[in-house]
Amino acid sequence: MHARIVVDPALESVVQRYELYQLHEKRLSEVSVHMTSYTVRAFLAWRSARGAGELSELAPEDLAEFVTKEAARLNGGAVRATVTTLRSFLRFLYATGLCDRELSAAVPAVPTTRFGGLAKGLSAENLGKLLSSCNRATPLGRRDFAVLVLMCRLGLRAVEVARLSLEDFDWRAGELVVHGKGGRTDRLPLPADVGGAVAEYLRHGRPTTSCRAVFIQAWPPAVGMSRNAVVFVPRRASQRAGLAMVGGHRLRHTAATQMLRAGASLREVGQVLRHNDDTVTAIYAKVDRASLSKVVRPWPAGERP
Repeated sequence: MHARIVVDPALESVVQRYELYQLHEKRLSEVSVHMTSYTVRAFLAWRSARGAGELSELAPEDLAEFVTKEAARLNGGAVRATVTTLRSFLRFLYATGLCDRELSAAVPAVPTTRFGGLAKGLSAENLGKLLSSCNRATPLGRRDFAVLVLMCRLGLRAVEVARLSLEDFDWRAGELVVHGKGGRTDRLPLPADVGGAVAEYLRHGRPTTSCRAVFIQAWPPAVGMSRNAVVFVPRRASQRAGLAMVGGHRLRHTAATQMLRAGASLREVGQVLRHNDDTVTAIYAKVDRASLSKVVRPWPAGERP
């Protein structure tokens, strides 16, 4: 989780009003509100450091300069998130009368392409560090280890991990039922290492409770983990391991690249990750360099143009 940025009390009150707006009007999760508020505070702190005036004096030049500065240090996805947050905040300022101009359109657009970059999974070394950061001598460590294994081996999303119930595991058949987005339900094979990690937590880490959720939160009452709680499992693990922040999407990429390197086809990867569209899985074609090399034609003899 990001450290809190301190801004002027008057500006902080505006940020807190914006947080309430996001929570109650836009119905965003607490995690999303935390991330967007961090961006807003960073923008306001940057603007204050430059001696800028009141929010009513916001100018398009401020927005362009801030986005340019952030683009120099962030990856494309993070810059796009910054742009989206700024536009939302500017619409909020205009709607609440804190700014007399609607400046959301003045935030620079970020060019993007769906297939522009490589899907970035964790290296074997860093994945090992991430998993080893869990102290499996403790109930919490066993729980977090099992969560991470489900995410990096089967590509489960945080919400899918949170929805797992004891009835979803068919131990005799070696299968797992996953309740995904949009009411989708899939049955996946349960690899031995994944099943072993979950079984270890169930036998030696999960508290006694009538709750049927597989993963129980670490503090009373003994109820199932929320999606937000699962989101922070890989983030805390990456901090313990001394790695850059690792999120659930990065672990899905890791699962896909591991399957490809083990010889799985793109279609098989798409089935495990439960993609509705084959073009989504196609981003991993660039990772499967061994297969791509078979279809690359040699450069004709002679000098290249």
